Amino acid sequence: MRSDTASGMQPAAPLWLRGLAWGGLLFLHFPLVVVCLYAFNTEASAFSFPLQGFTLHWFEAALAREDVLQAIWLSLKVASGATLLALLLGGLAAAALYRRNFLGRDAITVMLSLPIALPGIVTGIALLSTFKLAEVDPNFWTILIGHATFCMVVVYNNVIARFRRMPYSLVEASMDLGADSLQTFRHVVLPQIATALLAGGVLAFALSFDEIIVTTFTAGHEKTLPIWLLNQLGRPRDVPITNVVAMLVMLLTMGPILLAWKLTQGTEAVAGSGK
Repeated sequence: MRSDTASGMQPAAPLWLRGLAWGGLLFLHFPLVVVCLYAFNTEASAFSFPLQGFTLHWFEAALAREDVLQAIWLSLKVASGATLLALLLGGLAAAALYRRNFLGRDAITVMLSLPIALPGIVTGIALLSTFKLAEVDPNFWTILIGHATFCMVVVYNNVIARFRRMPYSLVEASMDLGADSLQTFRHVVLPQIATALLAGGVLAFALSFDEIIVTTFTAGHEKTLPIWLLNQLGRPRDVPITNVVAMLVMLLTMGPILLAWKLTQGTEAVAGSGK
């Protein structure tokens, strides 16, 4: 009888290791579950145990507050703009670096990855110092630029990985058949990298929407939704509304991440590669 390894099947993990994995997941997600449960609590005070009842009143109260709606709208605008910039710059950077070897290529790759590899406070201070030197006051555009610096890395990593799996013979065949560069990109290259672009885009949107560290240094007087939530921590009377908004943020950021995971499933093999 062939072993599991010989037959291509991975051996099952030991029971104790699976228990530790599930325990770690429970430990990480338990606080999120508590926040979601107390968003429906009828009691207006801070976390009283056990729950006093079930109500949707706090959702209505949260959506009726102008400051909440303004923070949500600002975060959506920033996340959308940062995602578009990230798709453009990250896609172009991947296209420029994936195939050609030239002096300084590795250095450029490292510099592209630094904004997301470094702690957020380092990136935030660097951006703030740059804006101060340029005599630019923090505003909506400084937030957008700050978010685009690390969102671009997510798009770049997704797209360059797909480029490396795409056989260049497809491009050469298209050129040999008379297609120009634009036609080749539209009909050959873009279909190959479309899911990578989309996955990188939705991940970039999720990262931007709930980012707070870099935003703190680049926002000035602007209040995105994460900054609004941070300010709410010192207001115990608003705990139920804060719980509702926190739950909405979790749901809004969970959707793009799950969508990106779904889009990248089964895309290891590239069409036309002979697999």
